[in-house]
Amino acid sequence: MLAMTLHAPRTPLAMVSRDTPVPGPGQVLLRVRACAVCRTDLHIVDGDLPLPRLPLVPGHEIVATVEALGAGVTAPLVGERVGVPWLGGSCGHCAYCGSQAENLCDDPVFTGYTCDGGFATHVLADARYCFSLAGLAMDDASAAPLMCAGLIGWRSLKAAGDAPVLGLYGFGAAAHLIAQVALSQGRTVFAFTRPGDEQAQAHARALGCDWAGSSDEPPPWPLDAAILYAPVGSLIPRALSRVRKGGRVVCAGIHMSDIPSFPYSLLWHERQVLSVANLTRRDGQEFLSMVRQRPLQVSRTTFALTQANDALARLRESQLVGAAVLVP
Repeated sequence: MLAMTLHAPRTPLAMVSRDTPVPGPGQVLLRVRACAVCRTDLHIVDGDLPLPRLPLVPGHEIVATVEALGAGVTAPLVGERVGVPWLGGSCGHCAYCGSQAENLCDDPVFTGYTCDGGFATHVLADARYCFSLAGLAMDDASAAPLMCAGLIGWRSLKAAGDAPVLGLYGFGAAAHLIAQVALSQGRTVFAFTRPGDEQAQAHARALGCDWAGSSDEPPPWPLDAAILYAPVGSLIPRALSRVRKGGRVVCAGIHMSDIPSFPYSLLWHERQVLSVANLTRRDGQEFLSMVRQRPLQVSRTTFALTQANDALARLRESQLVGAAVLVP
């Protein structure tokens, strides 16, 4: 097998040839068909997140075909198309796992972070955390961003509550998917981008957003909730200033720059700041069931596996519309 591998933070990934692994108990061996590139991958490569192990193969938005089963695995089946998300395993016995909140597990496994991920031709995965993609009328490259951008987007949308007027800060891979979901639910959606990013604003309008503008502009009217996909801490007080009394701001990323101090008056009147951590298998089942019934338009740029560093560089410079996807 071949894998684009990180050997040290802030260095380019290197192509490495390895023996194809054999699945252990509870595992499946997957042949990767596509793997989207997430901003979390960028945070890992750039050293923003502590690295638990090196060398490491990043990538956690995987679409793959099952090639072999480890002992005890009865599903998925060999030949089945599956998706693998960021949360790649949980302990199964802590209080959080016992209450179906495995996203908060005390001893989790994260795909492409604490175990090797999908920037490769093959990957091992926990069979319990492989989502069946049967009946999903989307090609591999379009389905791959659903495994994190879509799933975390879905969890953050649920955290935002009913929110008739929703603001999305950072209109990239996650926001362009969840905007479509929110619009289909009858919500008013405002898209906030980096100042001067007319391409992202045009993309938001093309997908049906009711307004698109710079993150430093006021929206046409107050927001019921805002979701932050941009990892910029200074956006939290800004979003709070745009949210009505009793509204909430949801932080959807795994990493964010420091939040500056802000006056208590921004939080007063029962405004809330929430974070979203990882996902549950229930989130995946709900989201994929919805997408099977109502397919989404996925904007993506494909790259060969050997071009992983190019994809990361373009993401780092915000030069992508939608998602980047590696296709081995």
